[in-house]
Amino acid sequence: MKKQIATLFLHATGWRPEGRTPQSRRYVAIAAPHTSNWDLAYMLALAWVFGVRPRFMMKHTVFRGPAGWLFRALGGIPIERRRPGGVVKQMVEAFEASDSLALVVPPEGTRRRVDVWKSGFYQIARQANVPLVLSYLDFSRKAGGFGPELSLSGDLGADMDVIRAFYADKTGRYPELFGEIRLREEDPDEPVAAERRRP
Repeated sequence: MKKQIATLFLHATGWRPEGRTPQSRRYVAIAAPHTSNWDLAYMLALAWVFGVRPRFMMKHTVFRGPAGWLFRALGGIPIERRRPGGVVKQMVEAFEASDSLALVVPPEGTRRRVDVWKSGFYQIARQANVPLVLSYLDFSRKAGGFGPELSLSGDLGADMDVIRAFYADKTGRYPELFGEIRLREEDPDEPVAAERRRP
């Protein structure tokens, strides 16, 4: 049913899926560019077409009340930012407890333009020993889907160069809001504020 609904939605809006279903059963999928409220709808539709059940992090408080079941049904994972070890540890534990998990993470963390990406997606994949899948939405072509799977080398700069090259020609709904693809950790001489270490 989800696949049929997603196919109708994409057809009605002129979008088309690209790529193929990731081969790995456990992975972190980069969701970029992220510049619009529409991104979630297209991300879900494309994932359903490919037979993927995407999971994504949300504050645990939004699951309280009658709307909680909906967020869980859509793939939401409740997280507690103040829990010891932080969000990365919680997601690593989630991977360790699951045989199949497609965790979708928008590295920008917001629809607004940001100077740097948050590194949580990289830290989670590295510590959980799972690949990164380069998923995307390209509003300029009305196409999106799944790109290559990247096994992290541990060389942050080299891994980010691969990511930068892939997303160089991808356009968000509001291109001016898609900032530079860079992690603050790539500039070791620049101080990192505690709040910016969060994924």
